[in-house]
This record gives sequence, C-alpha cells and structure tokens, in this order.
Amino acid sequence: MAAGKILIITGDAGESFEILYASHRLREVGFVPVIAAPAVKRMNLVIHDFELGWDTYVERKGYLVEADISFDNVNTADYEALLLPGGRAPEYLRNNESVIKIVQEFARNNKYIFAICHGVQILVTAGLVNNKKIACYEHVKFEVESCGGVYVSPDEAVQDGMIVTGKTWQSHPEFYRLVFQCLQE
Repeated sequence: MAAGKILIITGDAGESFEILYASHRLREVGFVPVIAAPAVKRMNLVIHDFELGWDTYVERKGYLVEADISFDNVNTADYEALLLPGGRAPEYLRNNESVIKIVQEFARNNKYIFAICHGVQILVTAGLVNNKKIACYEHVKFEVESCGGVYVSPDEAVQDGMIVTGKTWQSHPEFYRLVFQCLQE
C-alpha cells in the first residue's frame, strides 16, 4: 500500500478504541494517520461499552491523545481519505462549520470517507446520507432515515460509493476489511 495520509476528525469525548485502533492499523500498513481536532491539544477520549442490565451504553474516561492539527489548518488535498470515529465528539463536531466544509470537500473531490458509530452524525449534517446505505449505531438510525439514508441491518459495515460506514467498535473486523479494500485501490 502507498504511504499516504489519512485524516481522522475527532475531539474531546471521541471513542478511544475507535481512534486508537484506526491510528494503529493505518500505521501498521504504511499510512500516516493525522488527528484533527478543534485545536492542537491533548484530548480526553472516552470508552463506550455495553453492560448487562443497561438499556444503553455506559461511558468511562478513556485515553488521552494529542491532536496533530486543528480543523482550520486542514488542507484536504494533503489526504487520501477521511475517517470519522464515534464517541460523543461527533455530537458537537457536527455543528462545527469547518468540519462540515472539510467533509463536503472530501465528497466533492471523490475521496473515500469512512465513518463508524456516532461518526455518521457528521455525515448526516454534511448532507451525505441521502439515498445511501448506512451502517451506524442503532440510536443514530432515526437521523440517517430522516435525512433520506437507508439504515442497513444486520450488516456490521457497508460501502455505498465512496462512503464506508460501520455500526460500532464491535464492527471493526467488517469495517476495516472494507476500509483497506478501498485504500488498496
């Protein structure tokens, strides 16, 4: 595989496992992951897990990770693809005008966009789910369908054109199988 750069958009309360797994897997095969956030700083990530007796996921403090670049300094021409991990970060990042412009620019330039779990909320706000098959965390399903997307179930991950989506970190095997197929093209 080529050693291009992959942009990862996140912020405080991003999902630890989704961010670190992506970063490590990309490095393992020769890509350069670049973590973009609202500011260059150390971010507090979270761990979302599913526990017996809970109706929804639980959240715990996760790892710390340093942002490499701020959203305002992203030049999309420098990157081969974009990754939108989940956690709670997408809930507020989808309201960041710079994030939406970045995501839309990747789409306009026909570059791959990978989104997992709540990362799909950013795709929704960017207007990129209409008439697309989308896999995401089940509680994002309403947003996807309200904006014209087609929620897929029971698939853990799905590709529709230049967009690859996955349900949760539990979908990593299926999601990253598709991600790396796309990056090998």
